[in-house]
Amino acid sequence: MNDFQPANRYSHTAMALHWVLGLGLVAMFLLGLYMTSLPFSPQRLKLYNWHKWAGVVVLTLSFVRLAWRLTHRPPQLPLRIEAAMPRWQHVAHHGTHLALYVLFFAVPLLGWAYSSAAGFPIVLFGVLPLPDFMPVDKALAELIKPAHGYAAYALAALVVLHVAAALKHQFIDRDGLLTRMLPGRR
Repeated sequence: MNDFQPANRYSHTAMALHWVLGLGLVAMFLLGLYMTSLPFSPQRLKLYNWHKWAGVVVLTLSFVRLAWRLTHRPPQLPLRIEAAMPRWQHVAHHGTHLALYVLFFAVPLLGWAYSSAAGFPIVLFGVLPLPDFMPVDKALAELIKPAHGYAAYALAALVVLHVAAALKHQFIDRDGLLTRMLPGRR
């Protein structure tokens, strides 16, 4: 029996949200690393604006993904895979997913809070001013800034862990678990 029949695969919408958000998070993290290494310049300011715009898009996609997840149960793990996984892997699987979802929201919200507290409003795509998340408070901004960075690093570490686990299932366990999230034939 094929473990990866349509009932055991994610929907096309879930797959699209997964891959778009995943690629967006990687791009945001790399952009954040690059832009913070630049000296103060018009280029750095432009990249900071792009980073903020992308953060708002990631936050929006996170809300869409969470709404989808809450209204569409994910497919159950195939029984043979579930039975082969030790208890700690089940705990890690659920804990990592929960932490990822928390950080999908925490990282951009901390960035928005920092931008607001620092007095740098977000003007989405240069045309739509977004409300400040909090009043300007430079001392608070200095507290929020590292929190945004630490949360971003934590999210990056969880993304790496998630990818490593998927690759382990694909290439070491050879259980085909990755095919549940890959577009293609149903």
